[in-house]
Amino acid sequence: MVEITIHKFKDMDVEGATVVDGFPTVGLVSTIAANYLIGKLKLDQISALDSPEFPSVSMVYANKPKFPARIYADEETKVVVFLSEFTPPPFLARALAKIVLDWSIKHKCRRIIIPEGISTEKPETEELEVYGVGSSDRARADMKKYHITQLETGIITGVAGVLLNEGRRTNFDVISLLAEVKPGMPDARAAAKIIEVIDKLIPSIKIDVEPLYKEAGRIENYLRVLREKSKPAAEPELTPQMYG
Repeated sequence: MVEITIHKFKDMDVEGATVVDGFPTVGLVSTIAANYLIGKLKLDQISALDSPEFPSVSMVYANKPKFPARIYADEETKVVVFLSEFTPPPFLARALAKIVLDWSIKHKCRRIIIPEGISTEKPETEELEVYGVGSSDRARADMKKYHITQLETGIITGVAGVLLNEGRRTNFDVISLLAEVKPGMPDARAAAKIIEVIDKLIPSIKIDVEPLYKEAGRIENYLRVLREKSKPAAEPELTPQMYG
């Protein structure tokens, strides 16, 4: 059984909040989106996640050491972000999903949103789409309200797949947002598209994604280079934070 511990650094009232799961997936969409939300909304770190199964590293930002998996939040906007700077191996999926769901229920959060990438072979000239999958009637109604195309058939794997199943079992609102991405490369444009959808789903925030579109090439190259450097050093791969 995988043991994951949450170290609490700060108390914060997040009742009714939307929780964003930022564990890395295809195209690093979740990582880029999570980092951008943390930076733009100026979220505070409130907790860290730790486990013997996590990489033995300390991420240093602004002269401070940080655990490779953390929780950020803001009381005013009611947004919580789980951020991981390593790609969880498959055997951690169930344990991580349980931690996110149990934490969200314990703190009386409203729902969980999972940014995901879905590989596509569409040409670059063709508009890429964002699809949604909801665990409950409420989640599906929210997506319908904001004209989010709902995925009719498919397979969702990893932490997102477990969260969707557990959300249905417990009647907790979970929404997986799937942006089409080019396989094998970080995709900041896809992350920007998902943030636009998140912005609609959370009325308490207003996020300008233009800077992300403009910096997409630089961000994608930055992540690509650093992930390549991290591969020989440790498994699972580290995904460096972009916004301090």
